[in-house]
Amino acid sequence: MSLSTPRRPRECPPGRTGTASEPSGDTPSASPVFLVRLLHRLKPADREVLWLYLLTRLGIWTTAYCTRWLFLDDRQTRDPASFFAPWQRWDWWHYLHIAQDGYFPDGTGPWISGWDNREAFFPGFPYLLRAVHAVVPSWPAAGALISFVAGGVAVLALARIARLHLPQENAGQRAALFFLLSPCAVFLAAGYTEALFLALALPAWLAAQRLNWPLAAALTCLATTVRVSGLFLAAALAVHFVATARTAAHWRRLPWLALPALPPLLQSWYLHAHTGDWMAWKHAEERGWYREFHAPWEAWRNTWHAAFGHSQSTGYALMSQAELLTMLIGVGLLALLVWRRRWPEAVYIALTLWALGTSYWYTSVPRATLLWWPLWTGLAAWSLRCRHVKTAYLAVAAPLMTVVAVTFLSGRWAG
Repeated sequence: MSLSTPRRPRECPPGRTGTASEPSGDTPSASPVFLVRLLHRLKPADREVLWLYLLTRLGIWTTAYCTRWLFLDDRQTRDPASFFAPWQRWDWWHYLHIAQDGYFPDGTGPWISGWDNREAFFPGFPYLLRAVHAVVPSWPAAGALISFVAGGVAVLALARIARLHLPQENAGQRAALFFLLSPCAVFLAAGYTEALFLALALPAWLAAQRLNWPLAAALTCLATTVRVSGLFLAAALAVHFVATARTAAHWRRLPWLALPALPPLLQSWYLHAHTGDWMAWKHAEERGWYREFHAPWEAWRNTWHAAFGHSQSTGYALMSQAELLTMLIGVGLLALLVWRRRWPEAVYIALTLWALGTSYWYTSVPRATLLWWPLWTGLAAWSLRCRHVKTAYLAVAAPLMTVVAVTFLSGRWAG
């Protein structure tokens, strides 16, 4: 079905915008009474999705609790690590350092030896982390709380997107199930940016489907403070805007589409003021993660050599193989979207694949699948047409999710 004629969700009566940001309207309160009232305010289909989300969070946190006993940090005393220790891995430390000290504490920066290249990370998540820490004393607990709340908003929005385009009653639950049991779903619970980005991007997409351009632009603007993928979403919204333009009143909302460019411009200006480099964030990525530009075939060749050329340890070789497989899935998804003439989503996926596929080698492509909402709605549609798809997906994805979760939580993540 073309995105220019989306189905109106059954739960939204005429005259209401019905955006997916509604469940998060009162999130500052965390009391049990508030949660009960929130559940009663949601529609039955939304409540089912939210219960599924809570059950999967319970499973992931149980895995984290067991991991700290199975993989002891101190093998001499046999004492387990702290409760939040499994979540303090890799990118978390960059977000934490930005939240605690800012980007250039005490005059330090990329001109000193051993610099951590923290300017490669956008400020949305770490600054929100700093704000939440004013209420939650523990830094990792504050990060976990952000991801928990944001993940709930994101999964509700994903379910509503699925119901917007698919006629089946359980389309939303099916899309949420595939998303929450995806191999890299553990990153939705970590103090990372995926959950927060989706909590802004997916409601923005819903708002655009309902032609609420001010809301869509405002949410996308916030998303661009979290990840550069917000600019890819802005491009997709621009395509959708043109595809749905019918009246003069519609075109008068065009200036709203410039709003998402404001945060990256301000961030570049801030970094230039401290480093003299307008592209400081991109150069930090190049220094720290080999993200300098290479032709797509060069990136494929380098990743293939790392995967099968016996030049890397087993863990890194397996990760490179996963990167290659996921890139193929992304290209297949893009081809399907083009074939179905779903141009806005095709633009979003194409820009994402270009950004991921033009580095020295592929990095974090499997994690990026969490941001590909057309993948999860597409799998839901396929599974509703073919009853064996759900069983096959769960048989493959659930064990992979467990392996990835344990690998990440134990600190043995290879990429």
